Amino acid sequence: MPLVRHLLDRQFPQWAHLPLTPVASDGTDNVMFRLGTDMCVRLPGVARAAGQVDKEQVWLPRLGGLPLAIPVPLGHGWTDAPYPWSWSIYSWIEGAPATPDQIADMDEAAATLAALLNAFQKVDAAGGPPSGAHNEYRGVPLALRDGVTRKAMETLRDEFDLSTLTAIWDEALAAPVWSDAPVWIHGDIHSGNLLAHEGRLCALIDFGLMGIGDPACDLMVGWSLLPPSSRAVFRSALSVDAATWARGRGWALSVALVALAYYRDINPDISERSRHTINQVLADKARED
Repeated sequence: MPLVRHLLDRQFPQWAHLPLTPVASDGTDNVMFRLGTDMCVRLPGVARAAGQVDKEQVWLPRLGGLPLAIPVPLGHGWTDAPYPWSWSIYSWIEGAPATPDQIADMDEAAATLAALLNAFQKVDAAGGPPSGAHNEYRGVPLALRDGVTRKAMETLRDEFDLSTLTAIWDEALAAPVWSDAPVWIHGDIHSGNLLAHEGRLCALIDFGLMGIGDPACDLMVGWSLLPPSSRAVFRSALSVDAATWARGRGWALSVALVALAYYRDINPDISERSRHTINQVLADKARED
């Protein structure tokens, strides 16, 4: 807190007098503080997140017209000893993490998510940052995640059946790759980066992994958040083909496996969400067989 006060005093004195309150989060890259009643301060907490600030400052203002609210950049802070990175002030969006208990109608949420992705993928992607190291390679061909995914499977073979996981992953790899022009992707849509208010989805936040690439990775939310019946609503409302859906399930499995293998002993919230996603993918496959 004293560091944030120091940065505000030096760079945004017009807001330095406002109350500053820490915001709890299970995220691992950034820390947040509510500033007054209608703003928030967001600072990278690790070096790998430092480049996300400039990207969000440039591109978030160009992503208007989406069905859910997104953060609006209000201030772009800069490196100031002892803090080594850029940082941001955004509009505050009222809501709670969109866990199932915060959502009154999951079918409605599924339709909203589909409308969000359909609209997001139609935003002009010219000049957008191609998927790569800056967004942890979200949106690249799934084959580029083969090594880390199989390593995670091996790590977790004490919890899950390795042969079943391998079969699902191989099926996703066999799906035709994305061959159209790259489109916008958020890269990290899950309950922690969605907000709900009064029982309905209201916002999508944390665009640090945004880029342009294969939209399949944004379908991960279908398995991380939605129950089977609502996942069917989600799929029917999406503008994606069968191959993209298959890759989306592969993305859900891969990201959840890698996250669980890394965090299962150190971050209970991420571990629980990852286990849930893996079990949803397994159950999805079992219904097909």
